[in-house]
Amino acid sequence: MEFQKFLDYLQIERNYSLHTTAAYKRDLMSFKDFCVTTYGTFHYKEVNYPMVRSWIVSLAESGNGNRTINRKVSSLKAYFKYLLKTQQLEVNPLVKHQALKTATKIEVPFSKQEIRAVLDRFKYEVSFEGVRDKTIIELLYATGIRRAELLHLRVSDIDFANKTIKVLGKRNKQRILPILPVIEQLLKDYLDLRERIEGSMSHDCLFILKNGHKINESFVYRTINGYFSEVSTKQKKSPHILRHSFATHLLNEGADLNAVKELLGHSSLASTQVYTHNSIAMLKKQYGQAHPRGKK
Repeated sequence: MEFQKFLDYLQIERNYSLHTTAAYKRDLMSFKDFCVTTYGTFHYKEVNYPMVRSWIVSLAESGNGNRTINRKVSSLKAYFKYLLKTQQLEVNPLVKHQALKTATKIEVPFSKQEIRAVLDRFKYEVSFEGVRDKTIIELLYATGIRRAELLHLRVSDIDFANKTIKVLGKRNKQRILPILPVIEQLLKDYLDLRERIEGSMSHDCLFILKNGHKINESFVYRTINGYFSEVSTKQKKSPHILRHSFATHLLNEGADLNAVKELLGHSSLASTQVYTHNSIAMLKKQYGQAHPRGKK
């Protein structure tokens, strides 16, 4: 297969996850299928920019948004950069490509009142499922970890002695996060109940279903969406919104941007700055209320 060595490079040398590597493969196969259908053949040495432009037009006509198209083209661009790096190609046909313009995507976080309504006032079942669900929600909000990171958590990742939890992030980068006393107690209560589940001792996965199987992405989404639908009318109620709420609430309370960056596991400060728009809005409000010239 034309792309296999590139995919191996992403997974082995760049430490990309299987999920990310699979996304690259889908994007590359999409371009290859387009070339075979439109031009009757595909070979990387024969690809030119007009062919890529035709693919972009085809993607747009099929209803793909600019953000999706940019991601697909980015996968193709990475492939050609790899071919240049390995001296299989002399010129990158996408070298002068400009990404399509996209609207700024603003995620609306949960308010502190909505968070309190779910975590403090909601009546959870006094059962394995109830304690597990609350622990998941509390942990996501208290640490800001991604849904994929939650799924990869192991029982052995929890260090009660040091009150920390080890998280495996993007590109297999590990970070150690502190756990609050409320999280520590919830985890202990949950682990006590987890031990009673049949099959739970056959693997180290932290969060499991009542049948002993590991939880999956859909389960985490349904859990967050289900509980927050009881207290919030916001359009998006997902694990990512909880992560967004974590970052926004920390920044609103004066947390250092670099500290939030480390907690989130971002590789650059630019990634963290997308969470500051709400903080700036609150800063403007407080500034207007406090400054003598703002009270006119």
